[in-house]
Amino acid sequence: MAVPAFLARSRIVAPPGWTRWLVPPAALSIHLSIGQAYAWSVFKTPLEKTLHLSGTESGLPFQLGIVMLGLSAAFGGTLVERNGPRWAMTVATVCFSTGFLLAALGVATGQFWLVVAGYGGVGGIGLGIGYISPVSTLIKWFPDRPGMATGIAIMGFGGGALIASPWSSAMLGSTPTTGDIAVAFLVHGLVYAVFMTMGVLIVRVPADGWRPAGWEPTAGAVKPLVSTGNVSAANALKTPQFWCLWIVLCLNVTAGIGILEKASPMIRDFFAHTATPVSVPSAAGFVALLSLTNMLGRFVWSSTSDLVGRKNIYRFYLGVGALLYLVIALTTNSSKLVFVLCAMLILSFYGGGFATLPAYLKDLFGTYQVGAIHGRLLTAWSAAGVLGPLIIDGIADSEKAAGKAGPDLYALSFWIMIGLLVVGFVANECVRPVKEKYHEPVDRTAVGSEA
Repeated sequence: MAVPAFLARSRIVAPPGWTRWLVPPAALSIHLSIGQAYAWSVFKTPLEKTLHLSGTESGLPFQLGIVMLGLSAAFGGTLVERNGPRWAMTVATVCFSTGFLLAALGVATGQFWLVVAGYGGVGGIGLGIGYISPVSTLIKWFPDRPGMATGIAIMGFGGGALIASPWSSAMLGSTPTTGDIAVAFLVHGLVYAVFMTMGVLIVRVPADGWRPAGWEPTAGAVKPLVSTGNVSAANALKTPQFWCLWIVLCLNVTAGIGILEKASPMIRDFFAHTATPVSVPSAAGFVALLSLTNMLGRFVWSSTSDLVGRKNIYRFYLGVGALLYLVIALTTNSSKLVFVLCAMLILSFYGGGFATLPAYLKDLFGTYQVGAIHGRLLTAWSAAGVLGPLIIDGIADSEKAAGKAGPDLYALSFWIMIGLLVVGFVANECVRPVKEKYHEPVDRTAVGSEA
């Protein structure tokens, strides 16, 4: 594939003295934008009312977006490594913004399939390429603190809804029409295009052989699970470690994404028949609050993983997450505070799991093709993007048709999530160091080489 000169990797090699701390802001400009996906629940109820959709139908754009995220990351991971972050960020910008414009057209003309194809299909490609675009670059700039570095950037994906949720809610108003929704999609697409372009212009890659001052690559080799070798993306697929982490990611994401995708209507349903029901603005605030903890969890927990190890932090995510779902299932709607606090912590683990993953992969497989490996592993996110909403939306719709209401709409879903997190915990326990037979020869994985 021919890459325009302006986008070529050779054009963005950092000169001597260039500060690596400009790379996280460049990554954030992409991740804060594509993180809007987590605010989709704000659009669910307006779309259901104006286009006469069910809860399952209104979740389709989000579900397809997550599916396309994983697939585009998997199939585009090697291209991202080869062509560099500026090319990848440009592709992400064009696809993500175009997805919004197509969705606006779909709503304006009453063609919901165009919303699904635009936001979910085209926009989902932007999600996937944008998500992995800075990961390999960040790890190469911060080999001394990979968890912290990827956490700074990837927290933007979790924090995107913190901006988008109140912004979208304000644009839609209390009784939005199809025109209001279409305009909101149009404005989102244009604004995000401008903001993401900032990252395209700023990003740089390190020169061959560059290292942080005073850092030696052997310093981290004494830690458990940290490999001194490098594994190719093709060989990574042959290891049990890859598939154990695939299960871990899939189930941890399923447990979090089910809440995120339906956060706004969920909290309103949960407390609809109590003395103090949740209003629409308060529900939007709940979405923003979940986005905040999702965002902070990505930085706090991934940074903590640099100290306690990746396997230990995933034990925390999965084990405590199962206990939190148990608390919600047992307390039902007796306390808004308990429900909100548990949901916040679950979403912090959800976000932390994403941010810690690239560092976990770097520990196990090295830096040689970590971006491509990361992309392939994100197919687990695609599966979870279908599984989580299918469990929450499908069961809620079924229970509602049976005449149930309140917490009863979600009780079975929460017990299923507990079981999935326990399975994920077991899969994480099965992770062991990668055997040397999967390592690449040293001369093929020199610093600066790419897939």
